[in-house]
Amino acid sequence: MRTMKIVLVHNSYQQGGGEDVVFAQERRNLERAGHDVLVYHRSNSEIENLGARPFDRIALAKNTIWSSNTRREFEALLAREAPDLVHVHNTFFMISPSIYSACRDRGVPVVQTLHNFRLLCPAGTLYRDGAVCEACLTSGVWSSVRYSCYRESRAATATVALMLATHTLLGTWRHSIDTYIALTNFSRDKFISAGLNPNKIAVKPNFVDPDPGERTNVGDYALYTGRLSEEKGASVLVEAWRRLPVRCPLHVVGDGPLRATLESKAQEYAASRINFRGRLSREETMALVKGARFVVVPSTCYEGFPLAIAEAMACGTPLICSRLGAMKEIVADHATGLHFTPGDPDDLAREVDWALKQPADMEEMGRAARREYEAHYTAERNYSILMEIYERTLTRASDRVPALSN
Repeated sequence: MRTMKIVLVHNSYQQGGGEDVVFAQERRNLERAGHDVLVYHRSNSEIENLGARPFDRIALAKNTIWSSNTRREFEALLAREAPDLVHVHNTFFMISPSIYSACRDRGVPVVQTLHNFRLLCPAGTLYRDGAVCEACLTSGVWSSVRYSCYRESRAATATVALMLATHTLLGTWRHSIDTYIALTNFSRDKFISAGLNPNKIAVKPNFVDPDPGERTNVGDYALYTGRLSEEKGASVLVEAWRRLPVRCPLHVVGDGPLRATLESKAQEYAASRINFRGRLSREETMALVKGARFVVVPSTCYEGFPLAIAEAMACGTPLICSRLGAMKEIVADHATGLHFTPGDPDDLAREVDWALKQPADMEEMGRAARREYEAHYTAERNYSILMEIYERTLTRASDRVPALSN
């Protein structure tokens, strides 16, 4: 495969997450293969440097929809570097979608990873009031304003909805992005149902790099890793542990808005069984994943492609996850893990109880999960898929006449 000059674009959030990890992993993967990788990065932490005057807030809202400064800066980068391709991970909200027009004007093809459902839903989650919500798909993005879906603010939600509506009207999503990368077939189907061209949507999952290696010993505890928030099913998890007929220690790795509430409940329900570990290093987390009897992913939202699932598979650790969205697709029930009814702590407790009583079956599921990782979720396999996507994108764009020559 030929080497390319690639611009990677990413706007990180104020709180780091899986998208940042995936962005860094893909950058390393490309650089390791010898590609010339340029990075255009912004962070929503920049908002802390803005003033509190109404004018500053209005300017921020305007830039979320279209940042002229970013467009000029990015167009200068394209003119200076003449990349083969631009791969965008996230533009929300400091970068803005204005960069897509710069790429189109200079004839540079664009690949966009769909890490979440932001193009369809201002909150990016298709989730509201503790359950999946597809109102934006059926009634349009303006329905989100009624419910203050983004940051529990109608004003903030209206800004994001206006950004989405503006670029839908301008044809940005249709004409200025050559290829979309969905993380699962489930996600791809959702975007197709919302109107994206199916011929433009490829599927490439997340991956784990470096390979942590398959575990050799199994401990006596279960594990949850992730954000402690409602859509991640953290409350469902604690309630399920209260209902367990047998004792099993649970380690909870991560932080979030529900931590204090959950710790209080854990002390009331099962003080000796739930251990909140807070944020840990990757090495510490992977050591816990390897030692766990199983990893629980209790999300009540669709999810994109949870790294917790890929990491468990890489370690050969079986999973118990919600029978919902991408999780149902990635984890095969009674093959690489177990499914339970989303949002149902009683059903989760039943599946955990079964897993505790069937250790041999669970260990075999863990070995199958490792085989699944080796087949689909290694850095090498992911690089091969990404190169196929890049090559198809360049071929598709080769006949397009740029509005402005390089």
